[in-house]
Amino acid sequence: MPKNSIISEGKTTNEAIENGLKILQVSKNKVNIKVLENEEKRSFFSILAPRVVKVELTLKEENESEKNKKEPVKKQEEKHIKKEKVPVSAENIEKAQKDTKEFLDSFLKQIGENITYVINKNEFGLEVILEGKEAGILIGYRGEVLYSLQSIISAVANKNSEQKISVLLDIENYKEKREKTLQELAIKVAKTVERTKKRVTLEPMQAYERKIIHAALQNSTKVKTESIGEEPRRRVEISLK
Repeated sequence: MPKNSIISEGKTTNEAIENGLKILQVSKNKVNIKVLENEEKRSFFSILAPRVVKVELTLKEENESEKNKKEPVKKQEEKHIKKEKVPVSAENIEKAQKDTKEFLDSFLKQIGENITYVINKNEFGLEVILEGKEAGILIGYRGEVLYSLQSIISAVANKNSEQKISVLLDIENYKEKREKTLQELAIKVAKTVERTKKRVTLEPMQAYERKIIHAALQNSTKVKTESIGEEPRRRVEISLK
């Protein structure tokens, strides 16, 4: 590891980064961030266990840091144009559904008896819905466990498929509730920006959640939204037009 680098830890990626910035006593734009894998390999079932996230922070060269000051961060949501989904063959969807069902039967048996699931098929892949008394533990803080589990299910569904299988997971209608919360937050913050005439930067969010904020305010005649920063601390900034 370079002399101008440190490794810091935290319960979440954001916490690990903040801890490292405090040690280096610099702002985030002064470092390059690399999220490291945990030393011990995590199994399907270990996503519920407490974890330690490690990140490597490396001080940027002076000229690189100055360049970043002068050049505004581009909107990554605009760079990553949404690709058209390609319909998947019935055969591949059937295989994905079978593999997903086998995984869920095994996985949920370890969690509890009060969780049920439904797997809905569509032309692009699968929609998995979990419900039940104990299903809430699979959501986690701000959906962290939910999205980890969605990634795992996606890997399972795609392992025997010759085409890309789209997998969407929802637990106890969390995504709809979260979407409503974010829409209300966007409107509330927009009013604050209009009143104070000062820009407001929201907390780091996943791309899916940033998209909800952008959509909620896209027709506003008074404020605009922009995604700034780098993953995993990319945020939405709301300011006057």
